[in-house]
Amino acid sequence: MHDVNQSTFLLRFPEDWNSDEVEAIRGRVTELSESGHVCSSAHQMLEVPDQWATGVRAAALVLGDLANQGWSLGLSDDNAITASPASVLDDPIAEKERVRTQELLKRDEQLATPSVRRFVARMESPHEHNGRFVSIHSLMRDGEQLAAALRSLGQEVTDISQFREVIDPYVTVATKDGRCSHTGFRLLDIWRYFRYTWANQYRSTPGRGMPILIRDRAVSSHPVIGIASLGSAVIQIAERDAWIGWHPEQLLKDFASEPTDEIADWIKDRLATRLDEIYLTDLIADGLYWPDLWNHPKSSEIEALEEEASYCKQNHYRLASRVEFGPVDASDPDAWVKRAQTDLFRSRRCSELAKLLKARADLMACIEPEPSGDRLREVLDRPAGKRALAQIIRRAKSDTVGTEIADLTVCGAIAPYNELIGGKLVAMLSVSPSVVRAYKARYKDHAGDIASSIAGRPIRRKSNLVFVGTTSLYGSGSSQYNRLLMNPEVLGSSQPIRYKKLGRTRSFGTSHLSSETTRALVSLAEQNGNGIRVNSIFGEGVNPEMRKIRQGLGVLGWPSDQLLRHGRQRILYGVSLVSNLAPYVLGMEDEPDYLFSLDMSDDIKRITDWWFTRWLRRRCTNPDVLERLAENTLGIPDTHRARIRLPPIRAEGDNQQLRLGD
Repeated sequence: MHDVNQSTFLLRFPEDWNSDEVEAIRGRVTELSESGHVCSSAHQMLEVPDQWATGVRAAALVLGDLANQGWSLGLSDDNAITASPASVLDDPIAEKERVRTQELLKRDEQLATPSVRRFVARMESPHEHNGRFVSIHSLMRDGEQLAAALRSLGQEVTDISQFREVIDPYVTVATKDGRCSHTGFRLLDIWRYFRYTWANQYRSTPGRGMPILIRDRAVSSHPVIGIASLGSAVIQIAERDAWIGWHPEQLLKDFASEPTDEIADWIKDRLATRLDEIYLTDLIADGLYWPDLWNHPKSSEIEALEEEASYCKQNHYRLASRVEFGPVDASDPDAWVKRAQTDLFRSRRCSELAKLLKARADLMACIEPEPSGDRLREVLDRPAGKRALAQIIRRAKSDTVGTEIADLTVCGAIAPYNELIGGKLVAMLSVSPSVVRAYKARYKDHAGDIASSIAGRPIRRKSNLVFVGTTSLYGSGSSQYNRLLMNPEVLGSSQPIRYKKLGRTRSFGTSHLSSETTRALVSLAEQNGNGIRVNSIFGEGVNPEMRKIRQGLGVLGWPSDQLLRHGRQRILYGVSLVSNLAPYVLGMEDEPDYLFSLDMSDDIKRITDWWFTRWLRRRCTNPDVLERLAENTLGIPDTHRARIRLPPIRAEGDNQQLRLGD
């Protein structure tokens, strides 16, 4: 592969392909390069014969996805495929529509799957509950009724409480066993149904997830106003990390320019905490560690730990069983010790201990016999000292980023409330004291799998939600988050609580690849005989699927960095809920200083009143808005936009497949 120009790449055919395989893909490219090739159904467009060789099938699917996402494909004179990414449009409206069209291809592919279609049918089918027939439609607000109620308030609303007679929001966390008292549905199923109405595909994410429903008690059935979800934060986001103030490079500069005894004491404490969270009993018994080694780290012992880590890691990939890494039996007091003694976590413990001893050796001068800022300055003049301190900063970050920092992975209003800028209400309620309390209650007793497996005992991190990050769906802007803030008087906060724009994402990932394509690339990576071991077992590290997709593209000889850059930049936003964000998340201060009182019981009412005053008041008298509201009806014909519109089922004759040798 090399650039033909700044944005065009050459994709070579693998050398081990035969002429039939090459011709099949050349024909595929010719088909995809014809005008009007993009189908309304991604499922139809990406159908490829199952009998094709794994590599050929994966290549055909990748090319189909790229074409559907607006890439220009062609054939060069020297028998290669030319691929040019779709151009970002200057017109924000046109660019938004371009991205939306691309997202809908994957969303419709998901809605076409039998399991999703069965789920939708079950939710929409009437059933009897408490003496009346109900369905998911019972949880959709009738737009005509809502428009009439707002219109009846008149031009001037003197008492803000009048709005609450029409819309009265409250927050419910969708728990595993929670059910709706009005319909009998599982709360998680209600959340899932409305998530399928989004323009982009619904994907579950690893780690934590707290789905939230915003409902309206002003109507007897308590219809859904909007949905949200707080999930584990992405570990590495440069713009977010720089804004928080815990990017290692910047912190090293700050520490070097103004070293203090307090910083040196923090370093000593972080090292001791890390040692305390490593199970050592078997390592001591095997002569790999002894207590005095902490005070006198030796390179030979560090090397021995590294060798043991490598040996155990190889054993893990060679012998590991899925059974070893099932849910830990909470009734077994030795469960975490048994997990710690597996090859995987013995490897992790030895590796962690080796790094820790090396860092302590490199930082010893500034922490022993007593922590000293003056000696810290000298330590940071040496590259080894900087590397060791950067490692401590990164570890402090990893302890917090998945527990006390969360991503708002889903946030938006359901029709007809979206016409009233209900998304802003959902976004504000998602960072309310009620949600912060719910988050802590949900996770305060949660033992982290990785940390507990390394420690040989339950490790429970703090669950104080102090920062929430999110992204816009479109790179052209976000009417939902732009200029969204709550003034200090809303919650009695010490400063405004705002969604602050932090930058833009790198537009990198697999969101433009279909599920069928990712499975084909993973299969190609797993079947490849180049000596790379790719197991779908616990302990593979962060995002093993992405690693396999990269390897699958590598087997084809195609550039993963370029082909996984989908070109859909999104705007990054962040909300700090505390005044001491950086010191707290780094562990330099013990408690978060929240901008508001966590004990207030009327926070939902306060935020709702702010939304009434700031946004709803103006829109409820707008004839165009009221007209759009009224279009959401559940009668005949059913025009409610909160309903899922399933794509048509593909007919048998729609599958036009290419065969090798045609």
